[in-house]
Amino acid sequence: MLTGAQLIASSLKVQGVSVVFGIVGIPVVEIGEACTAAGIRFIAFRNEQAAGYAASAWGYLTGTPGVCLVVSGPGLVNALSGIVNANINKWPLVILGGSCETDLVGYGAFQELDQVGFCKPHTKYSAKPNSPEQIPYIIERGFNHAVNGVPGAVYLDFPADYINAEINTASVARSTQFVTKLVSPLQNAVDSAAQLILSAKAPLIIIGKGSAYAACEDRILELVDLIQAPFLPTPMGKGVISDNHALNASAARSLALASADVIVILGARLNWILGFGRQFNKSAKIIHADVDVNEINSSVPIEVPLVGHLQCTIQMLVQSISRQLKELPAGIYTTNNTDQATAKREYMEAIATKIAQNKQRALELVKNRNVMPMTYYTAFNEIKPLLPPNVVFISEGANTMDIARSFFEFELPRRRLDAGTYGTMGVGLGYAIAAQIAYPHERVVAVVGDSAFGFSAMEIETAVRNKLPLIIIVINNSGIYFGLSRSQFDGCFHSTPDPNAPDSMVTQSMIPTTALLPEVAYHDLAIALGGSGYCARTPTELNSALTIALQTNSNTVLINCLIDPGAKKKLEFNWMKK
Repeated sequence: MLTGAQLIASSLKVQGVSVVFGIVGIPVVEIGEACTAAGIRFIAFRNEQAAGYAASAWGYLTGTPGVCLVVSGPGLVNALSGIVNANINKWPLVILGGSCETDLVGYGAFQELDQVGFCKPHTKYSAKPNSPEQIPYIIERGFNHAVNGVPGAVYLDFPADYINAEINTASVARSTQFVTKLVSPLQNAVDSAAQLILSAKAPLIIIGKGSAYAACEDRILELVDLIQAPFLPTPMGKGVISDNHALNASAARSLALASADVIVILGARLNWILGFGRQFNKSAKIIHADVDVNEINSSVPIEVPLVGHLQCTIQMLVQSISRQLKELPAGIYTTNNTDQATAKREYMEAIATKIAQNKQRALELVKNRNVMPMTYYTAFNEIKPLLPPNVVFISEGANTMDIARSFFEFELPRRRLDAGTYGTMGVGLGYAIAAQIAYPHERVVAVVGDSAFGFSAMEIETAVRNKLPLIIIVINNSGIYFGLSRSQFDGCFHSTPDPNAPDSMVTQSMIPTTALLPEVAYHDLAIALGGSGYCARTPTELNSALTIALQTNSNTVLINCLIDPGAKKKLEFNWMKK
């Protein structure tokens, strides 16, 4: 005999689950306890939103569904941000939620909510077992939905009476671990794409975060080296191929997009991150490879769609290009086709020139280390050389994330996480906690804006409690996009006589909507929550604090990096202007 909670835990073990994120309470305490008894690590958060973000990041980093356990009603509603974030980013996530007893549905039970119906529009699959004996079946089915086809979020509902039921295991059908099925594109489409690539005078490869999730970095490198095409990683596609590779065109982004005559898109969407394709050369022919057929022709016409898992797609594409190279008497790599070879050489030279120009401009932004207060650029210039090459880098916050996208370089895939497709703020601490557990022997550094940090600041205690050696650098400009100096902030207040009490005054304010309290001591908050905290006002102080943090392996460290508030400056997305 097993309780329903024990059966849930044993079913999760069958699915290979080693860690569950979440918050326990009525009616899921027993599930949490059963998980720990079964050897599954439970990471208890302070807010379901952050727990959901952690579980979604786990799905991205490991390729296996992240699992999040939440209580009924408001607990599940709080977790909805994580559910939507995973589904939009196409990361596998399984949310387990408790619900009221089945015989109390409709009577106004404690935290009663039609949770299956509530989650259905935002998930791939939302269901609850028809009986306690069906628990293993519904969990196996949920995991298969999460990883197969287009990955995404799943919600599984467990009523309180199922959780506490005594179940005869002889009546329970045996379950098996989920299996990921890789779907290949059509061979004739692959051959057409290969032929188009070989005809290109100005080819360009765009590498999206779908490429990172698909773990096909070796095959993409083989493709790039084979056709000698420049590549452009999207923000979370950075590191799929080393940013230091000679063909990386990130520093000439706009020129490459405007000049390319054949663009190969690998696991990226033509959404706001790529300007909806409107920055592309109007006559460019586009090859779009994605697991989701709905992404094809979503904003601009696609010449050749390649619908399938990227591991299969890129392997087939490399094979087709290699075969056609042997068969063609003249091609892009022979001296016979001089017009094509000359055009490609000029295209590559123009990109190289633009890269050199933009890198020189970037150096101008950080050349004066002594200008105070620090800017984003001077702060990042201190951080960058200290980070190890295998760092897992979390970035969020409007300006912080935007500037960091083009400033930091990555050698390895799945080492850079940010707000992603949905532009979700508040993900930083949840992502960092999941990353540190997924990569226990590597440094995880979260560089976050002060506003974004505020969404999940209490998760510092979660990290400390679980002895995670995270490094959190809060880029503190005292505002959302921009803040105010202390004198500017104080100038927003004025006092007027109280008409109801002539001897007293009423304080009124006109604080800008973007302004936060100037120079909040976030480092003291970290200390109060059991971590270590440092305040850095100068590049020297920042360098010293980060050096100490990188030598700390047993506790969470927060560095409060105070920079120029930048009051009233125009907001721009710098990484799109390269």
